[in-house]
Amino acid sequence: MEELSLGFTDIKELYRSYMPYLKNGGLFVRTSRQYKMGQSLALNVTLPDALEPMVVSGKVAWITPPGSQSSSPAGIGVAFIDDKAQLGPRIEKLLGGLQNSAEATYTI
Repeated sequence: MEELSLGFTDIKELYRSYMPYLKNGGLFVRTSRQYKMGQSLALNVTLPDALEPMVVSGKVAWITPPGSQSSSPAGIGVAFIDDKAQLGPRIEKLLGGLQNSAEATYTI
């Protein structure tokens, strides 16, 4: 399984990348590489308040191709499948009130 590393240094970037509407949560990964829907990946994620990365496995659930009509960057949305590290709940705790923000995200 391919592993992707993501490091978030600020909460706003985490907010723009988090996908709370997926069943177990997920993250948008900026990339110009091509992936297939349903492709399994492992995410190695470092949150703004963490020193060590957390690993979560997931599947590609969203694709924004390069040059899409929206102003969103190219990338993929990875839905969390096996979240033993409880990454989704940790992200939601960090985001707090931002989750109801009207600020644009990289997906919806």
